[in-house]
Amino acid sequence: MNDNLVSEVLTADTLPGTSEVITAEPVTERPLSGIKIGIDPGHQQNANYDMEAVAPGSSETKYKVNSGTDGTATSIPEYVTNLEISLLLRDKLEAQGATVYMTRETHDVDISNQERAIMMNEYGVDLALRIHCDSADDPNAHGLALYVSESNSIADQSYHYAEIILPIASGIMSAKANGIIQNDNYTGQNWSEVPCMMVECGFMSNPEEDILLNTPEYQEKICDGLTEGIIACFAP
Repeated sequence: MNDNLVSEVLTADTLPGTSEVITAEPVTERPLSGIKIGIDPGHQQNANYDMEAVAPGSSETKYKVNSGTDGTATSIPEYVTNLEISLLLRDKLEAQGATVYMTRETHDVDISNQERAIMMNEYGVDLALRIHCDSADDPNAHGLALYVSESNSIADQSYHYAEIILPIASGIMSAKANGIIQNDNYTGQNWSEVPCMMVECGFMSNPEEDILLNTPEYQEKICDGLTEGIIACFAP
């Protein structure tokens, strides 16, 4: 019997007076059953400009967390778009059997980037996704990019997952793939002890992409793309 199928057979012994055999409908195990995913909707409503170490043991410090960018066309704050995408992604991943942990589900929080990473370490997630939108001086910049650590203990595994996810997600989104960027500039990746990547879903500095990023239809494509990419990382 296929280990991924659960079936039950009720024989005449369990149904007195009949020889009828009743077979329950097979139940297929969902592809992300047993997988733990962390989602960190980037930024928050009010910035915290206190300083924290950018990496364990580092003397370099950065702001604990800022409020992100704003849409050029929509004027919607990035932290709002990030949470909308993250909540939809949570629902899609849970529908595929994943256990999902969120760093925030509201805007009125005060959680530093270091604390967000430590939270996911303590949950022991198999992959942490930091959901963001990008901004650039060039108003024509567009597309999807994934950022991973360059040198910490989970850098190689993070890059491996990013290689799988990027072409799948960008294909489903019909978005330009801007590559996988490796560096040690981001507190949220540097403090991570579990595979982790920052997902820059698109550019809010590009008026057309800003509008797209804030439509339910495109958010569905983003989350479908990320979900299918994650399934490809973990499904047997």
